[in-house]
Amino acid sequence: MRRCFSKITDCYLGFKNSNFFLVKVGSEVGSGSVTRTITTTSERSFSTSYAAHQVDQTKDSPVSDMLIDSFGRLHTYLRISLTERCNLRCQYCMPSEGVELTPKPQLLSQSEIVRLAGLFVSAGVNKIRLTGGEPTIRNDIEEICLQLSSLKGLKNLAITTNGITLAKKLPKLQECGLDSLNISLDTLVPAKFEFLTRRKGHDRVMKSIDTAIELGYNPVKVNCVVMRGLNDDEICDFVELTREKPINVRFIEFMPFDGNVWNVKKLVPYAEVMDKVVKRFPSIKRMQDHPTETAKNFTIDGHCGSVSFITSMTEHFCSGCNRLRLLADGNFKVCLFGPSEVSLRDPLRSGADDEALREIIGAAVKRKKAAHAGMLDIAKTANRPMIHIGG
Repeated sequence: MRRCFSKITDCYLGFKNSNFFLVKVGSEVGSGSVTRTITTTSERSFSTSYAAHQVDQTKDSPVSDMLIDSFGRLHTYLRISLTERCNLRCQYCMPSEGVELTPKPQLLSQSEIVRLAGLFVSAGVNKIRLTGGEPTIRNDIEEICLQLSSLKGLKNLAITTNGITLAKKLPKLQECGLDSLNISLDTLVPAKFEFLTRRKGHDRVMKSIDTAIELGYNPVKVNCVVMRGLNDDEICDFVELTREKPINVRFIEFMPFDGNVWNVKKLVPYAEVMDKVVKRFPSIKRMQDHPTETAKNFTIDGHCGSVSFITSMTEHFCSGCNRLRLLADGNFKVCLFGPSEVSLRDPLRSGADDEALREIIGAAVKRKKAAHAGMLDIAKTANRPMIHIGG
């Protein structure tokens, strides 16, 4: 996707079947408002470079039609939730009253996870991210990493974690093939951390970040969900983390899921966050992003790390989506915000062979929609809590 970036406007120019289309996303810096104008000659149009990326991807490693949806998107990234359990109770992830957890016998076993992952990788998936719940609390996490990292064709094994127990487990996980990681941290203030997560542990998360750096992970990605009135006053403090350390701070727009009491008033849009950063760090510059990248990535002069913005609500990136999700209970989900799921666990346990499982997966991928609904519609759509889906 070719992009022209300024502090005011992102422009996307694409080409398909001799038809040009323009998507212009304008945001008035300082106002916090976001407007969108879309002019397209085809609902299924995608950018030139994304199409080229698909061709290159196919040349590098042949992919199965199972991973290509009806809009031509190639899905090479699988997120696997290892557990619904977590040692924190983050307000945007878990309802205050808690959630009903799936009984353990109904969760995927280690061998089932590896078998299903193998099907995806053999079809062309080259990146797997382990999520939860909190994936590091699963007792067999090291063995899962070891087996997944051994799959032929897998190029990157990543994890998203809250960092509470990561510091002591990371050396072994690295030995078992863990290539990259994201650590969730929504505040740099210990007391606020306890309020947001309903648990103590801020010092352990900071230690995990430092441990990851010491072990050579570069960058160490830090996910921060920005919520108005809670942590939007810390935006520039997070950016300061990137000055001396190879940290990629990723500001994520607050997203609606069942039970997290989402309200549009809590949403701090990308334009508003960017405005605060630009005023404090005027040398911020846009990087050249990969066509399937979910984040808008930036560097700042003199900073060792980088800053990113994930704009799922105000500027979605559905046209380049290459992600699929396997939930802890074995359900397969093609869109984070879509309620549609299909079980892979049930046919697997009923004796389905690999070809039958591929047909189920391929049919689900083909049903994937061009884009998710608007944020207000998403908020009204029944979907599972984030802890069930996997971060």
